[in-house]
Amino acid sequence: MKFEELTDEEWELIEPLLPPPAPTGRPRADDRKTLNAILYVLTTGCKWMDLPREYGSYSTAWRRLKRWEEEEVWGRILQ
Repeated sequence: MKFEELTDEEWELIEPLLPPPAPTGRPRADDRKTLNAILYVLTTGCKWMDLPREYGSYSTAWRRLKRWEEEEVWGRILQ
């Protein structure tokens, strides 16, 4: 299965729906790259640990998936 990353147009619609980064602490991993990582795993069915390096840390993507689920970000995106 070929995976296609988010287009610029798709990203422009989604970005405003994501929670803002914390005002203090370590800078957050790039949201677009992380979202593409999540979508890659969910659409290809690969294991998180097999995520290609170009998408960053698999653990960051997995944690972000769970955090956004808890914060109901996915519901906002789907609406």
